[in-house]
Amino acid sequence: MTTAAIIVAAGRGLRAGGGMPKQWRPLAGRRVVDWTIDRFRGQIDHIVLVLSEDDGDAWAEFDNSDLILAKGGSDRAGSVRNGLDALLPYEVHCVLIHDVARPCVDIQTIQQVLEALETRPAAAPGLAVTDALWTGDGAIVTGTQDRTGLFAAQTPQGFHYDAIVSAHAAHPGGAADDVEVARAAGLDVAIVPGNADNIKITRPEDFARAERILGTDMDVRLGNGYDVHRFGDGDHVILCGVQMPHDRGLQGHSDADVGMHAVTDAIYGALAQGDIGQHFPPSDPQWKGAASEIFLRHAVELAGQMGYNISNVDCTLVCEYPKIGPHAPAMRDEMARIMDLRADQVSVKATTSERLGFTGRCEGIASVATACLVKS
Repeated sequence: MTTAAIIVAAGRGLRAGGGMPKQWRPLAGRRVVDWTIDRFRGQIDHIVLVLSEDDGDAWAEFDNSDLILAKGGSDRAGSVRNGLDALLPYEVHCVLIHDVARPCVDIQTIQQVLEALETRPAAAPGLAVTDALWTGDGAIVTGTQDRTGLFAAQTPQGFHYDAIVSAHAAHPGGAADDVEVARAAGLDVAIVPGNADNIKITRPEDFARAERILGTDMDVRLGNGYDVHRFGDGDHVILCGVQMPHDRGLQGHSDADVGMHAVTDAIYGALAQGDIGQHFPPSDPQWKGAASEIFLRHAVELAGQMGYNISNVDCTLVCEYPKIGPHAPAMRDEMARIMDLRADQVSVKATTSERLGFTGRCEGIASVATACLVKS
């Protein structure tokens, strides 16, 4: 099932103060939009970011990212339709539509919506109203309202892609949200449990509350990895996924990619999940000569399953030869591709050991890596 998320970020949102649209305001060390985007990374296959034409800096910033960009419409419904259109080439089965101003959405809510879409055409999180409800005229209470069966709507609201495209095409406009559009088209919408922390930033004081939520939710982990492989017969080496000509090859049970092994072990270390040897024992013949990409992908997938996003990795290769510098950009790009990260989240660099030790004697190559993981 191919999934996508549309993050609607084309609004002006000036009621929240700060003199700029709320999605671009800082929140707990990052911008609101950055928190919101990262909540969906690793949970779905494609992310569409709907931007206003007035946000030229954002278009330039995200143009070369892993995001699909779409132009905002004259109203929210128009923005959603443009986001849906941007997904046409991707054969999406289910789509989640989310307000950028909800940066505190949790993984469980996202997953519950996706799970509901396995059997329902539409699903959305809602919080049952538990407080007494009043009607009022200015500052005077004029009556009470029965709260039975009332829910406070949240996002992401999820739909079968074809169904919500058709629903939006048929709707005359003026809907409060996409659930209203779906129901007008006759779609049954399942309610999944919402989360009280999944607040929508609307007023200035909401920033302080969101910062408290994100502050208590932070779980940052660091892991270190170290690996060594000796030289032997061969005419090339593979380092960080890039094959380089050399008068000798690296020896190992797999393809002996010492850089990728160190990064993989750094991720396992941050998760407290052992090392490569525990997950892919060298005694198992099926891993003889295996591409190290298999190991790295497993570590990245395990991080996602445990609820962590990889913030960045830093890999240092220690050798006299071959010379790493000319190949470092390609290594960084390949590692970023495998881990589904931006290139600026991956560092690959090299150093020598000043002719000291086994690396200085050109007997092998060592690698040291650090990975930073953040709880989604």
